[in-house]
Amino acid sequence: MQTSRWRLGALVAALGLLTAGEAFAQARTQITIPREVDADRYDPHRSTARAAGEVIHLMADTLVTLDWDLKTVKPGLATEWSSTPDGLTYTFKIRDDVSFCSGRKMTAADAAYSITRWVDPATRSPVAWRAGNVKRVHAPDATTLVYELNEPHSELLYQLSLFFGAIIDKDSVDTLGQDFGVRGFNGTGPYCWVEWQPRSRMVLQRNPNYRWGPPIYQNRGPANIERIVWTILPEENVRTGALLAGQADITQYVPLSTLTQLRQNRNLTVVQPDNYFWLYFIGFKIDKPSVNDPRVRRAMNHAVDQQAIANSVFFGHAKPATTYVAPGVLDFYEGVTQVVATYDPAAANRLLDEAGWVRGADGIRVKDGQRLSVLTYGFTGQWQRIMEAVQGDLRRVGVDMQIQLFDATIAWGRLATQEFDAFGMSFPYVSAGDALNLYFQARNTPTPNRMNWRNEQTDGWLREGRTALDPAVRSVAYANVQRQVHEAAVWLPLVHEPMFLAANNRLTGVRAHGIYGIGLHQALDLRFR
Repeated sequence: MQTSRWRLGALVAALGLLTAGEAFAQARTQITIPREVDADRYDPHRSTARAAGEVIHLMADTLVTLDWDLKTVKPGLATEWSSTPDGLTYTFKIRDDVSFCSGRKMTAADAAYSITRWVDPATRSPVAWRAGNVKRVHAPDATTLVYELNEPHSELLYQLSLFFGAIIDKDSVDTLGQDFGVRGFNGTGPYCWVEWQPRSRMVLQRNPNYRWGPPIYQNRGPANIERIVWTILPEENVRTGALLAGQADITQYVPLSTLTQLRQNRNLTVVQPDNYFWLYFIGFKIDKPSVNDPRVRRAMNHAVDQQAIANSVFFGHAKPATTYVAPGVLDFYEGVTQVVATYDPAAANRLLDEAGWVRGADGIRVKDGQRLSVLTYGFTGQWQRIMEAVQGDLRRVGVDMQIQLFDATIAWGRLATQEFDAFGMSFPYVSAGDALNLYFQARNTPTPNRMNWRNEQTDGWLREGRTALDPAVRSVAYANVQRQVHEAAVWLPLVHEPMFLAANNRLTGVRAHGIYGIGLHQALDLRFR
């Protein structure tokens, strides 16, 4: 009994929850959402963290919205749009009934400012490329936005639906300076910034004036839930305990080991998004001596049992990956399945023999006096179990995989170096072109193109896909890249990660979106029963 009381007290303290009386008083007004990690900041142009995006989508709107299928573009702050035949100019019609949380009316000038800030070199946005090769964005009047490009951007609308394209208030940015998204945020979203305690909690309050939600929701605003509190709970068992105890209301950070238990609980509902694209992979730094031979990289692909990893690490809930993007995503190339390296240890051994790597006395292969040792960097947490599984499979074919894992606060800096031979990574994407342009452009070395893949043909096809006016031309260009990088075995794909959104049954309207790995998106249909 003493232990149970202590655990409940620890849970309440960890969540920063109210007393029983206070909780009852707010039972129909506030929801608590636990998650694993916090964001570095909540500036849409300066953070690429999913944790930032899931809050920014609640505090801000974008020009267009991606439907639940993650393919169909719907209106957002723009009610309609058109483009010139050459694809160089887009004209957006902006709503005239929108205001910021501060009460100031939002106009097309605010959209122009937001996009211009996004691509301004002074902003140093790591995702400025997503906005295209911008010539000028301007607002000739309060409801018209003109978006001029130096070259066509075939997926511009998809990119503008991501949280990086959030429309923000210039006055707030000017007032807060470098602390915008740290000490405050002024957007047009269904929720407004209240307070942020880094690595502890983020509090949002309903925007009572919000009535311009995107058409993918039945409720266009205001939101039904008055207050949202995000709490940081790194430990899986604490997050699970919070859900089971009714001290947390909804989360996508569900430990897969407890999924069956959560599904069987009559007080909880577990849902998945219609579509969700997130890949775990190991990338090879292809100019390193240990992995510069494509036969060695392909052998390593053959050696790893992705299904076993999906079963053991992801408890059978993930899909084993042999392709770099998932079937079903925009511009996935079906023919790539003919060139992938499926699990086949015998084929792995043949390739390594052919490449001249001979097993030594300890079973590790040697060539010209050098052991086939592959130094692999990665993140702590779940990656440890993934890496250890890969390490075991590779050792069976004579490859010595050396693992060094780092906390996220350190890992990103280490992954920008040239010290390692391979690296573990996971990432979200909305299309094949999104993933390929991010990782395989030569200009993106040393990061995020940590493989040092520099290929003029690849760059040519990527540019052709990015600038295509015809979707069929874009699809063929990206198919060429998919075939090329799979044949070169630049990556070792592991699993397509699933998303599960678990919610207390006192909530209804629970539906997972999936854009950039984000479950709740704007949560406009979420309400109490």
